[in-house]
This record gives sequence, structure tokens and C-alpha cells, in this order.
Amino acid sequence: MCRTGLELSLDLQAKLLRVLQEGQFERLGNPKTIEVDVRVIAATNRDLAEAIQKGTFRDDLYYRLNVFPITIPPLRERRKDIPILVWHFVPEFADRMGKRIETIPKKTMEALQSYSWPGNVRELRNVIENAMIITTGTSLKVDVPKLSASVNADNASLQEVERNHILSVLEMTGWRIRGKNGAAEILGLKPTTLESRMHKLDIQRK
Repeated sequence: MCRTGLELSLDLQAKLLRVLQEGQFERLGNPKTIEVDVRVIAATNRDLAEAIQKGTFRDDLYYRLNVFPITIPPLRERRKDIPILVWHFVPEFADRMGKRIETIPKKTMEALQSYSWPGNVRELRNVIENAMIITTGTSLKVDVPKLSASVNADNASLQEVERNHILSVLEMTGWRIRGKNGAAEILGLKPTTLESRMHKLDIQRK
């Protein structure tokens, strides 16, 4: 499974391409060629077509990897999956934190399903982790007010909802994007992905 490979420098992308094309590579400091026979599953949330145009991603590597593409719709387009994902994450954090969650209030689950999730599954996972931290009983307590701005924006476009949410998180973090508790971590995005979204949505600090 290749995820970080799609964030490699152009030099390392060339080396990865050679491995995929020729099935050979050399270890650092060792000139001996090693032959490999591998299959690669690569995943990314980057716009690779845009990255190719900008010259930050090799088109030949793209076509080598893009043999059998599978497009996963954003979480907002598969809201029925949200309860399944929530109940997948809850036991994970419950075991880690030594807690026991038996119920999730109906209104809480409805709020989770109504939210647009610009950060997709990563953001949902972060929200559930934060909820597990603040929950003291056996019923999951989610900080729903933070989601309400998007939930109540019935007349707003998805881009407006996403823009407003990113702005609110940036203001909450003092416009700090990177690092622990930075906007990217809270949103469940890579800093470069968040910066790309900010550029696309024309989000600038005034």
C-alpha cells in the first residue's frame, strides 16, 4: 500500500518509477542491484492532474500507477457509511483509553451524518477520538456545536460550508496550519492538502 509515495520529491519519484518498470533497486550505500516482484496499491487525496500540470508529480509515474483506478466518493456523498465508521472507531479508542461506550444519542448521530466532512474519514476519526477523550460515561459525547455551523447552513453550497469550516478552524488555531493541534491535524488533512484547499477556496489571512 503506497500513500506517502505520492508525496515524494521528483528524484524519489524517478526511483520509484524504476522499481515499478524494471523491478530493480539498490540500497543506499550498496551498489548491488536487488530484484523485486511487487504489486502496488497507491492511494491519495491529492489532485494529481493538477500536480502534473504544476510539475510536482511525474506523468509517467502517474500512468504507471493508474492501471486500475478506484475512485472513493467523499464522505459527504456516502452518509450511510458514517454510523458504520463511527462504530468502527469507538471500540478502537475505547480499548486504548480503557473506556466502555454503549450508546450514541440519536441527535448526535444525525448531526454527524448531516455534517459535510471536508476532511473526510480522517476528520471523522479525529472527531470521534476527541469525543472519546471528553466522554466520562457510557454514552458518547460529541462536541456537536462545532459541527452546527455546517449542519445549519442549508442554503449554502458545499464549497461555502467547507470554506467557513476551514476558516473557523484556522481562527481557532491562530492560523497555525502545521504541527500538533494545528488546523491540518484538527481537520484530518495533510498540511499541503489544506494549503491547496485554502488556495482553491481563496482563504487568506487578513
